[in-house]
Amino acid sequence: MQDDARNLQTIPAGALGLLPLESCREIGEKVDKYLVKWRLGREHEHEGDITFAGYTRDSYVIKGGCPRFGSGEAKGTLKESVRGYDLFILVDVTNYSLTYKLCGMENHMSPDDHYQDLKRMIAAVAGKARRITVIMPFLYESRQHRRTARESLDCALALQELVHMGVDNIITFDAHDPRVQNAIPLNGFETVNASYQFLKSIFHTVDDLTLDNNHLMIVSPDEGGTNRAVYFANVLGVDMGMFYKRRDYSRIVDGRNPIVAHEFLGSSVEGKDILIVDDMISSGDSMIDVATELKKRKARRIFVIATFGLFTNGLAKFDKAVEDGIIYKVATTNLIYQTPELLGKPYYINCDMSKYIAYIIDTLNHDTSISDLLDPYDKIKRLISRYLKTNGKLDD
Repeated sequence: MQDDARNLQTIPAGALGLLPLESCREIGEKVDKYLVKWRLGREHEHEGDITFAGYTRDSYVIKGGCPRFGSGEAKGTLKESVRGYDLFILVDVTNYSLTYKLCGMENHMSPDDHYQDLKRMIAAVAGKARRITVIMPFLYESRQHRRTARESLDCALALQELVHMGVDNIITFDAHDPRVQNAIPLNGFETVNASYQFLKSIFHTVDDLTLDNNHLMIVSPDEGGTNRAVYFANVLGVDMGMFYKRRDYSRIVDGRNPIVAHEFLGSSVEGKDILIVDDMISSGDSMIDVATELKKRKARRIFVIATFGLFTNGLAKFDKAVEDGIIYKVATTNLIYQTPELLGKPYYINCDMSKYIAYIIDTLNHDTSISDLLDPYDKIKRLISRYLKTNGKLDD
């Protein structure tokens, strides 16, 4: 592991504890396995020191949960002490696969339900942990991040509430608008991108990408994702383009102004492979519209890349787009719930983020900088070099 030498020179902030809520159970178990493996394999001169007590364990997962009453109310419970722990709580607020009984009826859990369960677990800790870090891959209410009329600022309120409850750090991935951290300027807030993991997964799946201006282009589906596209374009050394959405502001459909048309700004895409990068796929309509417009402009293969694949209207539209040759591959991460149907699609690329999260947790527990983890520019350059040298045949 790359950070062993650095981490072994520092004392852990406290005994490491992982508290994955039920919504994050699967990825939490993967993260735990990495941490157990790395720490069992370490040998250092302070191994028997009291400050490293409990450093190596069979599992770092703290047992707990949020059982519910028949009325739908719930409580947070811990089955072991967390006094003095450096505690990391993982929650996926988009996991709609979980259900609970309400007066005999089955309800699917909403983001509000998951957020309440997170607060319950923080309350169950009751200030006994030495430090609390919340890892919330999809930031709760991040789509309601700014005020444009007489409306609530839900994301800012949630961040302030967590801080007031004793949370020291909040880690999220690809926040819809990172400026929301201004709501808690004196507390830790990190928004992490998955660009390295995306490229690694795509390179492992597709071995005939040509990484130059004549054969590859990065496209942002809207003006809000321009910075994300610029980063990909710079690190790959290719051109980028963007679409801007013309909307009908005279009416609201499903909570937003409907898109009238997508207008493209950029050089020719004819004959080029295109990577469309965004933070999330919601219904998928916008992504498919953008891909269709690119195909009209004679683009070659189109890869749709998004950190969060919500697919709120199902996968039928994507199946049809792939069948019609509009989309070639779809890549999203396992940071949020993935349906078995999605994982079984031949065009789907699953980007596993568990090892990356384990790196972040291990480094933070040792109170060392995660700056190099947040900006993977050098790692991506090395990955590209390997891809080019091996003609797309990566060995790991």
